[in-house]
Amino acid sequence: MSNCSEKPPVIFDMDGTLLDLAYDDFIWNELLPVRYAETHGCSLEQSRETLYAFYQQHNHTLNWYSSRFWTAKVEVDVLAMQIEHKDKVSLRPYCLELLDYLKNNGYPIWLATNADCAGLAFKLDHLNLKDYFNVIVSSESIGHAKEFVEFWQGLNALHPFDPEQVYFIDDTEKVLNGAKAYGIQNLFCIQQPSSSKVARQTCNYPMLHQLTDLITHLNQSEVNKQYA
Repeated sequence: MSNCSEKPPVIFDMDGTLLDLAYDDFIWNELLPVRYAETHGCSLEQSRETLYAFYQQHNHTLNWYSSRFWTAKVEVDVLAMQIEHKDKVSLRPYCLELLDYLKNNGYPIWLATNADCAGLAFKLDHLNLKDYFNVIVSSESIGHAKEFVEFWQGLNALHPFDPEQVYFIDDTEKVLNGAKAYGIQNLFCIQQPSSSKVARQTCNYPMLHQLTDLITHLNQSEVNKQYA
């Protein structure tokens, strides 16, 4: 549903933004190479080389985010594999604190993710996050990945928003570039999407070290509006 609140929507990515990307790093970079090697009777090194080539070929496409595509491609049920290890799915620090703040202060909270519908559903159910969001959209249902302007056109057609007013937070610079190309102005990057990797040092967008750092930006925007 759309929200007519006077506060602008705050649009979040899911994996690497609200959720710790360490889970996805484990699934795709550690577990799948083992399962692929077992399935195809090859060495772990051969498995990693093959999967890396696949990843490079399909990165930043809808296929990249589709569990059905990867299941057919590698002959391993990747959705079942993810659900098998769902206990490794975790929130990034201060995620609930930020969501509670936004909810209590009247900000519509949207989730716009490249995760396919099945992966999105199991993570939201596992972490009991669904009720926080006024709008939940997977790029699978739009037909374009968030890296492309067409995603944002589709999202706005379904749930109208003002690109100059909304806030969008993501951990992938190419996704933020797509949002910028559409006209979204309030863009923020996550400094450390995965707890298993070091924090990035640079980004072309303002970086949030902790999610609750966003509150300072929101409050400053409110002050600026009062004195505009």
